[in-house]
Amino acid sequence: MNETMVCAVGRVATQPVYREVASGPSARFRLAVTARYWDREKNTWTDGHTNFFTVWANRQLATNTAASLTVGEPVIVQGRLKVRTDVREGQSWTSADIDAVAIGHDLAWGTSAFRRAGKPDTAPSPTQPEPNWETPPEGSAEPAGAQNQHAPEPAVLT
Repeated sequence: MNETMVCAVGRVATQPVYREVASGPSARFRLAVTARYWDREKNTWTDGHTNFFTVWANRQLATNTAASLTVGEPVIVQGRLKVRTDVREGQSWTSADIDAVAIGHDLAWGTSAFRRAGKPDTAPSPTQPEPNWETPPEGSAEPAGAQNQHAPEPAVLT
């Protein structure tokens, strides 16, 4: 597929809004991305133009986004860029959205503690028992029915 994937580094500009919709959880927030450059005349770093993106997250990413992010936090967002133009009240508007694939804190600015989200209670059970992948000790007999359950021998390259 031809999609424009972007990686944006910025700060959370609005508190994430979480919604339960028919297709599953959804969350959105605004991301502020400000360019910085070294001003040689002033001999200091200067803020440039700020771009704002609406970041959309779906399913588990939406749930984790709503639980993890607050306004002002530095984040990195990776996802599909969608630029839309619209005419409202006679004026032309352009908006840039990011359909997020991954969102995380920018650790250049601080630390973060990762916690796995709880698994849903309706986890599917395996349909077949897990095969015995253990290699029997040398000289012992194969357990009954264990043939062809070992990992294949690695290929030898010459």
